[in-house]
Amino acid sequence: MDIRLLRGFLAVAEHRAFGRAARACSMTQPALTKQIQALEAQAGGRLFHRGRHGAALTALGAALLPEAHDLVRRADALALRMGRLARGEVGRLAVGFGMSTLELAPRAVAEYRRTHPDIDITLDDMSTRDQLERLASGDLDVGFVRLPVDARWGRLVLRTDRLALASSLGAGEREPENEPWTGAFVRLATAKGPGLAAQVERYREAAGIAGPVVQEAHDLQTVLALVAAGVGRALVPAGAGAVAPPQVALTPIDHPAARWRVGAVWDRDAAAPPVRAFLEVVRALAATPP
Repeated sequence: MDIRLLRGFLAVAEHRAFGRAARACSMTQPALTKQIQALEAQAGGRLFHRGRHGAALTALGAALLPEAHDLVRRADALALRMGRLARGEVGRLAVGFGMSTLELAPRAVAEYRRTHPDIDITLDDMSTRDQLERLASGDLDVGFVRLPVDARWGRLVLRTDRLALASSLGAGEREPENEPWTGAFVRLATAKGPGLAAQVERYREAAGIAGPVVQEAHDLQTVLALVAAGVGRALVPAGAGAVAPPQVALTPIDHPAARWRVGAVWDRDAAAPPVRAFLEVVRALAATPP
């Protein structure tokens, strides 16, 4: 069924005259007449009685009218939704993030929700490894990960993060600079944060830190809680200060082996409009201080 024919039919039914209906449709009267004739051929009978007082619906036309209204309304709704889908205004978006983007990722989601209220967006905390696996499986659309990553992924470099020494020195105190760091250490289990674990080991080796690891934990909040309780120190991302207990002081480390880059990554071959719109939000926020 040609929706244009139904629009012409509805215009004549509303204006009750071919001339007025043609002007409302921005077309000539002969062109509208041909449309009505084509629709009548499909319907198998006349749709209007034409006379000196205009056009009146026949019984067949009156029967067709409500269904024509419904089909045109649904066609308009579909066209509107298709346009919004193409512009990234409706749909779903799954986002992953890690400790290094604890501040940026939630801000990006909040801003995106404000400008795209009809997008169903989720945000989950997970390691870089888990994010890349979920991107590959299609379960994740955008990840905030530790760089570098494989060239298959689209990549937006956001910032440089670094390690910090977490100590139970009391709120507001700092670890003395250039002091050899010995004593017991607490760390995040490698299985839960393989990228962070590798970074910590690279730095410990480069800096000659030999203190034993006396306790592992399966999330960073527990690591920090153990530090607060005096179990030992920990090497954590500097951004962990946002979730650290007040009894824990973080001393950022200025060493090449303690630094890494963080970026947003996505499947460049499957970047749907919601992904592109979200990346624009991320790009703008990354250039603006919190």
